[in-house]
Amino acid sequence: MKKIFTIAFISLILVSVKAQAPFPSAEEIKQFMESKTCVVLEDDPFSSFNAFVKDAMQSFWTVTPYEYISIVEFNKRRTKPEYSFLVLTQTNFEKDKTGGLFNFVNLIQGKKVNSLSENPEICAVPLSFAGEDDTEYGQRLGIILAFMQNHAKMIAADPKLTGRRYLRYYNVNAPEVVKKTILVKEEDLAPEISTAEAIRAVYPFPVKIVSEEEIVEAIHKKTPATLILHKVGPVGNAKAGLCFIMLFGVDDAVLYYWGQHKYNDKNPNGLLESDLSRLARYK
Repeated sequence: MKKIFTIAFISLILVSVKAQAPFPSAEEIKQFMESKTCVVLEDDPFSSFNAFVKDAMQSFWTVTPYEYISIVEFNKRRTKPEYSFLVLTQTNFEKDKTGGLFNFVNLIQGKKVNSLSENPEICAVPLSFAGEDDTEYGQRLGIILAFMQNHAKMIAADPKLTGRRYLRYYNVNAPEVVKKTILVKEEDLAPEISTAEAIRAVYPFPVKIVSEEEIVEAIHKKTPATLILHKVGPVGNAKAGLCFIMLFGVDDAVLYYWGQHKYNDKNPNGLLESDLSRLARYK
């Protein structure tokens, strides 16, 4: 899927990229593993992202040494292969006619190229819909960063695993979902499966409808054999757009399921009955 990236910091420095960022070569993956990762902070002393990412990096990041830098320093270092970069971007998709903006966490490798669109992309994960309350993703950021570094290790061990399938690759883990307990908030479920009874009718395996506090507690405790649903989709009065569905293991930071659909009257903005039916077939 063709993406348009816009990195929008409080400093109002905007960069537009009109093509899919290139996947890294084997040599560029090796450079990443030997790099220092620069975490690009928003130019805002009250930024929630800055606080969340610092906490997440301290708790979860081990694959490379790291430091925090400004957008000004990022522009100075972006072309240097001894650095990699963790940046928050705002992204929309050409095929999404609603023009919805999504916050993505991007891990890119430094390279002597003319534009950001040419920097190799190690990994990118949807974090939230632009304008959504930051607290909705803040406590999940650590699991996402842990997954991203695991992805980097995986493609370093086998560079052939980076490619166009990208996050869809992780559906190889889908058969394991039925062996685990899914924690999900009611508001992240499609209306037809918004009760425990409706879920059991299509998916007779452990699912708990819980609060955000219970999800955060599971993340902190690294509760064994437990998955959390991370849903990223339009907020407010939007009637259409894209919806991303991810099931992450809280004890191993593995992505067990990736789903993506167009949100409309037939396919609500949340985990769908068809997602659960697809997973249930692995019983």
